[in-house]
Amino acid sequence: MKTIEELLAEGVDGKRVFVRADLNVPLADGLITDDGRIRAVLPTIKALADAGAKVIVASHLGRPKGAPDPQFSLLPAAERLGELLGKPVAFAQDTVGPAANEAVDGLEPGQVAVIENLRFNAGETSKDDAERGDFAEQLANLADVYVGDGFGAVHRKHASVYDLPKRLPHYAGFLIATEVGVLKKLTDDVKRPYVVALGGAKVSDKLAVIDQLLGKADRLLIGGGMAYTFLKAKGYEVGISLLQEDQLPTVTEYMERAEKNGVELVLPVDVLVSGEFPDLKTKAPANPTTVAADAIPADQEGLDIGPETRKLYASKLVDAETVFWNGPMGVFEHPDYAEGTKAVAQALIDAPGFTVVGGGDSAAAVRTLGFDEKAFGHISTGGGASLEYLEGKTLPGLAALED
Repeated sequence: MKTIEELLAEGVDGKRVFVRADLNVPLADGLITDDGRIRAVLPTIKALADAGAKVIVASHLGRPKGAPDPQFSLLPAAERLGELLGKPVAFAQDTVGPAANEAVDGLEPGQVAVIENLRFNAGETSKDDAERGDFAEQLANLADVYVGDGFGAVHRKHASVYDLPKRLPHYAGFLIATEVGVLKKLTDDVKRPYVVALGGAKVSDKLAVIDQLLGKADRLLIGGGMAYTFLKAKGYEVGISLLQEDQLPTVTEYMERAEKNGVELVLPVDVLVSGEFPDLKTKAPANPTTVAADAIPADQEGLDIGPETRKLYASKLVDAETVFWNGPMGVFEHPDYAEGTKAVAQALIDAPGFTVVGGGDSAAAVRTLGFDEKAFGHISTGGGASLEYLEGKTLPGLAALED
């Protein structure tokens, strides 16, 4: 895989460089609530612009249906990018149409333009190779060189991620090079003890990675909504907590395999419960009750790990030389259910080894709860991509850059 450092050494002055970024930032009423993904791609964009490239930045945002949709416009991201770069950024209101061509044609060396949401064109996400290829050809006409730096999208076989780099000289940006280097530390020559903390809502989202980790990790700490399927598999009452009954046989088999393989699979010993889901807009007091994990009332829902579980999980991380964390321990968006996620984040900071926050809601939680990002070894920009890499899957966006 060629990197941007090699491209810069070859020279980019006056060249049109297409940067596939991941500007898929969360928006509320048109305002960006977390600009972490924009800041993550800044080093690549700035280095190219400083070297005299004409930089064309492209990304998706949200899940529009292959047609323009104002609520998913990249304009707020383009404006924020300009603020962070400290200079104007042109914005094209289409992807490969007149506006995009005009914006690119108007670039001087060192200037940056952002084209509109790639998913406004059905060819970006099409499962038809010819339709994707046609869109990729149109994108290729905008540029001389391709730089892949949207790690959060490399697990998608999309036109701008997979087909476009096959049509242009291609290089990995700083972010992708860093992300891949970090993931190799989690899969090759891992320093032990290797502890993985998994949370989030659905156990089905994590089954494949658990399957892989049962042969690699020393300890698995399970929290979040997915924990209740494990607790149910142990025969516990879980009330109205999140539960995927169809996954019970698989979870049971995983617990048996963990014991056979000598992998310590740690489940909550107590949880915070309530009869109703908290109001995340007003954040009105929820007044939860703490109960033992095997004593959840039938009319209550588990919404966070309890204080004894927080202590337990911290004790399982205290000597960790490698840690991967993906998924919050509870409904961290509400202050009454944020303590479990806070405790795991703090335990990562206190751990002596290399710590990785695996993107998605975990990365959002770190920033939302006020932790210093620099206190962690690495915060990934791609939760889904990180998990699929750990599952051992071939990621289309990385495969395209390696050709």
